[in-house]
Amino acid sequence: MDIMNFTSDLFLIYPEIVLTATLIVVVLFDLIFKRLQSWLPILSLAGILTAFIFVVLQFGTNLPAFEYSTKNNLLSIDNLSTYFKGIILITSFFIVLFSIFSSEIKSCRDRHGEYYSLLIGMMIGMFFLISANDLILIYLSMELLSLSSYVLSGFVKNSIRNSEASLKYVIYGSVSSGIMLFGISLLYGLTGTTNLNEINTILRGANSIDITFILSMFMILAGFGFKISVVPFHFWTPDVYEGAPITITAYLSVASKAAGFAVLIRFIKSVFFSGIAQGGYWNLLSYFDWQAVLVLIAIVTMTLGNFTALWQDNLKRMLAYSSIAHAGYILLGVAVLSDQGITAVLIYFAIYMFMNLGAFLIVMIIANKIGSENIDDYKGLGYSIPFLGTVLAIFLVSLTGLPPTAGFIAKLYLFVALVDAKMIVVAIIALLNTVVSLYYYIRVLKNMYLVRDANKSVHIELKPLSFITILLLVVPVILFGVYFTPIVDFAKLSIQILGL
Repeated sequence: MDIMNFTSDLFLIYPEIVLTATLIVVVLFDLIFKRLQSWLPILSLAGILTAFIFVVLQFGTNLPAFEYSTKNNLLSIDNLSTYFKGIILITSFFIVLFSIFSSEIKSCRDRHGEYYSLLIGMMIGMFFLISANDLILIYLSMELLSLSSYVLSGFVKNSIRNSEASLKYVIYGSVSSGIMLFGISLLYGLTGTTNLNEINTILRGANSIDITFILSMFMILAGFGFKISVVPFHFWTPDVYEGAPITITAYLSVASKAAGFAVLIRFIKSVFFSGIAQGGYWNLLSYFDWQAVLVLIAIVTMTLGNFTALWQDNLKRMLAYSSIAHAGYILLGVAVLSDQGITAVLIYFAIYMFMNLGAFLIVMIIANKIGSENIDDYKGLGYSIPFLGTVLAIFLVSLTGLPPTAGFIAKLYLFVALVDAKMIVVAIIALLNTVVSLYYYIRVLKNMYLVRDANKSVHIELKPLSFITILLLVVPVILFGVYFTPIVDFAKLSIQILGL
């Protein structure tokens, strides 16, 4: 890699450079202007919007970055990475807005500089993780993401459950990182390289693969599984989601999950891809049966997530198990192993982002007022705060996957991909799981509208910023439920992976 190529490659990572510059500006501003803490979210939003502009300008780019030998590069700038970077930036934009009127974050006014610095650090880690084409860079990016999220999960120190969430997250994260790193070392020992494209070339020429290779795949899958919260790597999720600040819980449930799925898709297709069959289905090298493994994990994940959510009384904990179930649905799209399946995944993520962030936002606003996230404390709230009640109902109905909300479109394209792949039994299991999820979402609405508490009257006066943020989330959920062509067309354009 000569200096000229290195300089030209820097143009391909402008979004990452912008976020890094924003991180430095936020840290310096916090150190120099201690009394101007209110400017920190504004600086963060400015950096996010600037990075988003560069990401939009990059769409359609299909180039390798930082090549160190022929066809071997550290980063791949392609439509898939650009799409997921857009998801992360939009999510980050909303999370910064959430943080402005979050009572939990306001209680830590003296540490706002650290909060926004760590948030941007998570973004940088996710950006490199999404584009990484080398196992070492994947691991380093995942560690940057994880270390920032460990601290943010325990950011509010005045809560015992907050410290417990952070500690459990660190323990589970350390174990999964160690297992993944061991798997990477085994794979490097077998192939002599950590580059995904080079591993693919070596596997194509191999006559047979021993049990060590299979073991390394399961170990690497453990690292990915931890990030996307699938069974049996989900144990951290309920406790961390319940104990962390609601802003961080919402961020982990969308952005971190998106980064995990992006790297999983890239890993499978880059390492095992051997061609495209009729109908856009992938021909994968037969050394590891990805479809069987992913289908099994997805079914167990959605089933456990939905059935465990049934008896949760804490709304954040219920949404945590709901998030696990949704990870199972999305994993089925990956398990189809086709362009149509990945298109369904991208559509699902775009819609999931709006409806899940929206649900967490309403929970946060209500918790700021009543000081509780318990479902029983929502009795009669649909009448005392009709606007928030109606919006929460829309988000919950969309999370269930019922028309005419956007959640129905997300589930529809997923089921169509499964049926076209002749995975009828799997589609039926996913449909039955959707029916189960209806119960615990409707339970919240039952408490809000069908159970009256005469002694309880709650009035919440929304500030203009809160009201605008709610509208920015609820309008797409309704709009994409009836007019979804743009998001579908954009997802179809975004499945391209560099060199494949």
